[in-house]
Amino acid sequence: MIIDTTEIQDINSFSRLESLKEVYGIIWILVPILTLVLGITIGVLVIVWLEREISAAIQQRIGPEYAGPLGVLQALADGTKLLFKENLIPSRGDIRLFSIGPSISVISILVSYSVIPFGYNFVLADLNIGVFLWIAISSIAPIGLLMSGYGSNNKYSFLGGLRAAAQSISYEIPLTLCVLSISLLSNSLSTVDIVDAQSKYGFFGWNLWRQPIGFIIFLISSLAECERLPFDLPEAEEELVAGYQTEYSGIKFGLFYVASYLNLLVSSLFVTVLYLGGWNISIPYIFVSELFEINKTCGVFGTTIGIFITLAKTYLFLFLSITTRWTLPRLRMDQLLNLGWKFLLPISLGNLLLTTSFRLFSL
Repeated sequence: MIIDTTEIQDINSFSRLESLKEVYGIIWILVPILTLVLGITIGVLVIVWLEREISAAIQQRIGPEYAGPLGVLQALADGTKLLFKENLIPSRGDIRLFSIGPSISVISILVSYSVIPFGYNFVLADLNIGVFLWIAISSIAPIGLLMSGYGSNNKYSFLGGLRAAAQSISYEIPLTLCVLSISLLSNSLSTVDIVDAQSKYGFFGWNLWRQPIGFIIFLISSLAECERLPFDLPEAEEELVAGYQTEYSGIKFGLFYVASYLNLLVSSLFVTVLYLGGWNISIPYIFVSELFEINKTCGVFGTTIGIFITLAKTYLFLFLSITTRWTLPRLRMDQLLNLGWKFLLPISLGNLLLTTSFRLFSL
């Protein structure tokens, strides 16, 4: 049997072409993910710098000013310092749980960013159950904190982990009920559809005006989920030294702070998407209807405008969260649980029933 050399060359060139297509396919999958991770990293660094500057202004003191212009590189310097610090492990603790806990907290929150639309057709995964995916994945983070507290073999750490689990369960239920109300109004669980449903009347079409009670409950519950003051009971330094992170050092200690700021950023983004119209321009439609087509235009300009609007609304909520931290005192544990179970849960249930009744009567 004689095989022509030209046929062999054609087969080889075809196989190379197929392998190149596979490589390009992998690259096109990885590029959006890496871009999102880079944007999230820059966003967290900006949040840390903003918190230090705002807290310094509230307390009438000088904030970071030496690491870079206006101290913008201070968070990067702190992260580098933690990276080179010694990583200590408790001698009688559970090493596997102790090591896995911080990673679970960070990874579970990072996955939540995949369903957030930053602009028109600018989302990593537009899923039909987008908001429920966020709730389901974010509920894994407290498991990582509980594992960290238990694996530390320290009573203060274990109490902090238990508090984190109890707090998450208490405030996740009202938060989920508020998301259900928004989904009923928008007839969808997709984050993109929820933003589109608010785009008809501009500023007056926001779910903030149709769900004011749900917005307040969502605001309080998201702060509690992020364990921010006045809800930072799992790491209360006056009671638990540092809570679940007492025995940690080095980069693992830094991962807890990264998880906290990641959670704060994703909560702020979901407030923007669910209640503040997402990437839509916040001007009444009857005044300038042409502006509503700007961030729906294909291309770099429309996408950039949408991202800018989304981030502007997000950082407005972040400013409120930061000022709340330096304004209100910490609650007691019984007050925190009473607020979640006795007040927010019944009110969010009533809000959901009212929304359901409104939708039924409007059919």
